Amino acid sequence: MGWMERIAGADVGVLGLGRSGLAAVRALAGRAKRVVAFDDDPAQIGQAVALGAVPGDVSAIGGLAALVVSPGVPLTHPAPHPVVRAAAEAGVPHIADLDLLAGRLGERRVVGITGTNGKSTTTALIHHILTGSGRAAVMGGNIGVPVLDMDLGPADAVVVLELSSYQLDLIQDLPIDIAVWTNISPDHLDRHGDLAGYVRAKEKLFRHGRGHATAVIGVDDQESRQVLARLAGQGTHRIVPVSGGQMPGGGVGVVEGRLIDASDKTSRFVADLSDVPTLRGRHNHQNAAAAYAAVRALGGIAPRQVTERMFDFPGLPHRMEEVALRDGVRWVNDSKATNPDAARRSLCAFDQIVWIAGGRPKPGGFRSLAPAMANVRAALLIGEAADAIAADLAGVVSCRNVGTLEEAVAAAREIAAPGTTVLLAPACASFDQFRDYEARGARFRDLVKG
Repeated sequence: MGWMERIAGADVGVLGLGRSGLAAVRALAGRAKRVVAFDDDPAQIGQAVALGAVPGDVSAIGGLAALVVSPGVPLTHPAPHPVVRAAAEAGVPHIADLDLLAGRLGERRVVGITGTNGKSTTTALIHHILTGSGRAAVMGGNIGVPVLDMDLGPADAVVVLELSSYQLDLIQDLPIDIAVWTNISPDHLDRHGDLAGYVRAKEKLFRHGRGHATAVIGVDDQESRQVLARLAGQGTHRIVPVSGGQMPGGGVGVVEGRLIDASDKTSRFVADLSDVPTLRGRHNHQNAAAAYAAVRALGGIAPRQVTERMFDFPGLPHRMEEVALRDGVRWVNDSKATNPDAARRSLCAFDQIVWIAGGRPKPGGFRSLAPAMANVRAALLIGEAADAIAADLAGVVSCRNVGTLEEAVAAAREIAAPGTTVLLAPACASFDQFRDYEARGARFRDLVKG
């Protein structure tokens, strides 16, 4: 019995009334006896009440059958949200919107994708390959629409879900047929306590595999190789290692742009990805290898058909997005590079770079970026992290604190010569100057096109 059936006719709480929380309220209306809404913002509670919920109070927690917790709500670090703590003390289980989705899936196959970087591109690429090849597929989770607003389509559709560490930390019961792990590097440590806690949350991706589940795991970083070894020891999944720069044994790799499939014991060349503009760089080659392996594990689509769809993949906004090519200067928006590891991957994909970086820093500093500075001619720094980046990279690259994105674009126009790439790869969160990375990328795009 799924969670949607277990809570039918009972009182159910929803904590966190953003997009996913309000979608949960809509999905529960008419099924639960009452939907009890919790949020720190009274305006959000008002929106839930307009959908049929009633305002929640901590004293009512004990009467709930379950508490649906939105991904942005702290479970453990830096401290549990008071409503989460009250639910734990009252013995009320907390669940995710994805647990409610599980009861609606039927026989649909589920592809779940996680990782520190590359999960959005990999998710969108898998969905593009499937739909472009005539296979019914829907996409959601941490990308696109909230999962409880998704139209699941026909009974044989593939459900492609991007899953963040916040979402995976909450999931109790979500069947996943193909689990895709792109990579891991320190991120969201304020939410998970430390890197080990972050990895544990991510590894919940493999907890709910259905029979004959497949795990596609990127092996281009040490932590991910350890994850593969742990999973192999459990014997619960067929494992396909993937790489963007080498050939992993028994897996799928891209070597000098050539996609090679050795997952069926014989090694065969599949396609040359060097000229795919939306999959530029070693990190995107790993994303492509992961998407290829996932689609092939689903079955029914030939290798050539898979790679043909890669060549017409439009890419995603704010992820290595080429905004303009003007007077010999390429302008690239990678605002989604919100941590140093993501920025390093972008920096390694181009020659002759004018780099725009900065914002609100994440823990760990920026010294790890020093090896990626070989192709950077100048660093134009913005936001709260400007001084820290300059200090960590002193003597490695020429740094200039320009303050704002507007000033950075103006300075880049002055110094970028033909053959140069002006790359926005901030290595930081956006919240010091922008609502989110999308607003930052949109502003960059407008400034360049203007």
